[in-house]
Amino acid sequence: MPASAHEAKSASAKAKPTKQKAPAKPLGDKFAKLGLRSEMDFVLHLPMRYEDETEIVPMRDAAMRGGSSAQIEGIITDCEIQYRPRRQLVVTIADETAQVVLRFLNFYGSQTKQMAVGNRVRARSEVRHGFFGAEMVHPHYKMVIEGAPLPSALTPVYHAGDGVSQTLLRKAIKVALDKLHWHDTLSAARLSKLKLIGFEEAVKFLHNPPPDADQHSLLSRHHPAWQRMKFDELLAQQLSLKRAQAARRAKGATALSVVGELCNAFMMSLPFALTNAQERVLAELRRDLKQNYPMQRLLQGDVGSGKTIVAALAAAQAIDSGFQAALMAPTEILADQHFRKIAAWLAPLGITTAWLTGSLKAKEKREAQALIASGEAQLVIGTHALIQDAVQFAKLGLIIVDEQHRFGVAQRLSLRNKGGSNNSGGNLLHNAQGHIPHQLMMSATPIPRTLAMTYYADLEVSVIDELPPGRTPIVTRVVDQTRREEVIERVHAAALEGKQVYWVCPLIEESEALQLQTATDTHAMLSAALPDLRVGLVHGRLKPAEKQAVMGAFTENQLQVLVATTVIEVGVDVPNASLMVIEHAERFGLSQLHQLRGRVGRGAAASVCLLLYQGPLGGTAKERLRTMRESNDGFAIARKDLQLRGPGEFLGARQSGEAMLRFANLDSDQDLVEQARQLASELLATDPATVAAHLQRWMGHREEFLRV
Repeated sequence: MPASAHEAKSASAKAKPTKQKAPAKPLGDKFAKLGLRSEMDFVLHLPMRYEDETEIVPMRDAAMRGGSSAQIEGIITDCEIQYRPRRQLVVTIADETAQVVLRFLNFYGSQTKQMAVGNRVRARSEVRHGFFGAEMVHPHYKMVIEGAPLPSALTPVYHAGDGVSQTLLRKAIKVALDKLHWHDTLSAARLSKLKLIGFEEAVKFLHNPPPDADQHSLLSRHHPAWQRMKFDELLAQQLSLKRAQAARRAKGATALSVVGELCNAFMMSLPFALTNAQERVLAELRRDLKQNYPMQRLLQGDVGSGKTIVAALAAAQAIDSGFQAALMAPTEILADQHFRKIAAWLAPLGITTAWLTGSLKAKEKREAQALIASGEAQLVIGTHALIQDAVQFAKLGLIIVDEQHRFGVAQRLSLRNKGGSNNSGGNLLHNAQGHIPHQLMMSATPIPRTLAMTYYADLEVSVIDELPPGRTPIVTRVVDQTRREEVIERVHAAALEGKQVYWVCPLIEESEALQLQTATDTHAMLSAALPDLRVGLVHGRLKPAEKQAVMGAFTENQLQVLVATTVIEVGVDVPNASLMVIEHAERFGLSQLHQLRGRVGRGAAASVCLLLYQGPLGGTAKERLRTMRESNDGFAIARKDLQLRGPGEFLGARQSGEAMLRFANLDSDQDLVEQARQLASELLATDPATVAAHLQRWMGHREEFLRV
């Protein structure tokens, strides 16, 4: 190559920009992503599990008890890269008793250099019997020198993140443990009464348990050290929530003390008598609304228990007292049903009810907003459209949030913070009188008592625990998909008897991964199989007006069969619907199955729910379907659901960064929950210094446990 050409090529190569690697994040940022900022954060970053690296097992013994985990140590006698059946690094090590193969399916070039013949390695994993004898696949290992000491304690394994190894975590936690100024927030007398060990003793034990520690009690978190951690965590949560409750009671609210002409006329107009449970809950609401601090009450009741009429009577008390009430529902279908039902009750009594949803035309929205701002609309019902900046209330006294777990904390706050029409600035904290409105939250998803008193400790909780008379229990049967033709015949027979049928599907479009029957395909299939019946279809992607038209036709008995997705899960009330088929029931959670089933059994006719499943079923799916078949009790089902899935599904949309309990288990630690509640009340009344110290330790400046 000529010199000039060579130089030109060289210059071109030098000029070519090289790809720059993104700068690595500082270690502090990586720790912060795990929530580890202060010394106490590191100290309370407790192990998920432990590895026993305190003992070396001879290779012969490890091979003989194949299938269990063991730690071995030996000299590398062979190391090679094999290419069949796939590329892998195969290392043979030996001690005085036998040899074991270490097999790495993913490896780096540096590992082949580490694994030089003659080096000593210590490896820990499950020992299997492979084609060439005993082997470990992807073991944990480290290079050692002969006679290197073994750990004197079990090795903790922590929740880690990108760029944060176990080694880095262990070092950082050790530094925090050594630097921390130890003190116990609970006195020796309280610890003795509660039968708990000291905080320092518990933490140090959990980070460095001795080799003879009971690993079963550590892993199951029944060890006394774990009991102390769980109690402290629950105590911090209870203190925070109870302080929030006290702060709320310190705020002003307008007392809605008039139970007058509207309330009395409303009660007289009802064509039925309230149940004892409804009477009890109504008395609780009326008492709260008469207080000069804001009510914040959660109204629970199983599907069909009559929560809506109780909420409407509470709204009547607000209106009687000269204030507006607002009811927000998560879907237009549910909001529309509330509007139709409650407006029909109140319109003959001279009450103006406004309707506001996102699907209204611009002119209709402006008209509704004007009615609300002027105060002419005494009751406002709608969806999240109620929290838009353009909506201002004249005198908002009571907020009712239905299916409250479907709204985020910010959404619930936005409605509570609505200001009066004479105030500027959009969503203001106070109403026109400078007071916070009373708030009633409703849920048809029964929440187990332990969960309610833990996560809703800052709320009062009311429960409607009986159904109105005349409701017949729903018979639930579990049916294999292979009997689909029989189910279709059952649907046909029910429709010919004048009954209506829901057929629920979990998806709108086909999912190859789950192979679920779609609503659209099912609608086509049933329309073809039942040509003499009118079959409708409703799902979340229909426009609101289309949804309302289909639901209206079903409500008016113009459709005999309604194929639907879970948009009909809550609120839909068609008394003539007495048969429900739930497609792929094994894919639903227990609470959702119970909610769906509650759409039938709302009239006097005997009702049936058929759970169609696709086998084979896993253990959890079998347990869910068996529970549904055996029980109609929403609270019993909720307790079972809590056991199977944990508390997350009950709590709904959560504020960004809000933490669940890390250590305590609401199912197995009910005694600790009760003790924490009692001590929290005592400390708040008598020992503010301890309250502050305990909250600072467990929560810092965060409000992760606080629910609004």
